[in-house]
Amino acid sequence: MTSSDITAPSRNWWQRNWKWFVPTGCVAILALFAAFVFSLVFFVFSVIRHTDVFRDALEKAKANPQVRAELGEPIREGWWLSGSVNTSGASGNADISIPLKGSRKDGTLYAVAHKSAGEWTYDRLEVAADRRAGRIKLLEVVRGDAEP
Repeated sequence: MTSSDITAPSRNWWQRNWKWFVPTGCVAILALFAAFVFSLVFFVFSVIRHTDVFRDALEKAKANPQVRAELGEPIREGWWLSGSVNTSGASGNADISIPLKGSRKDGTLYAVAHKSAGEWTYDRLEVAADRRAGRIKLLEVVRGDAEP
C-alpha cells in the first residue's frame, strides 16, 4: 500500500467555510441590531412628532416674530428630539426639547406642559437661540385683568 492510496478524510462544510462564515455572521448580527435600534428611535420620534403638544408648540415658535427674527426664516425642526410625552386619556404631561434650524441661527424649543380635561396648558414654552444670552419666552403673561 502506497501513500497515494491513503486519502485524507474529506472535510465537512463547516471546516471548509468557517473562516468567512464567522466574520460575516458577526457583521450580519451587528447590522440587524443597528437596524433594530434605528427603527426603535425612528418610531419613538415619529410618535412624539404626531402629538398635539409637539405640533402646537412648534407652531407657536414659528409664528413668534422674535423667534423668526432671531433664527431667520424658514424655521424647520431638527431631527433629534429629546424628552417625553405621557398621556392617559384626557390627562398627561410633556417635557420636550425640539431642535430648530433657521436660515441664520439654530436654536432649541423647550416645552413643558400638562394636559387636563383634554386640553394642554404650557408651564414653560421658550426658545434658546445659539449665541444669544437669555431665552425667548413664548407664553403671553396677561396682566391687568386679574383681581388684586
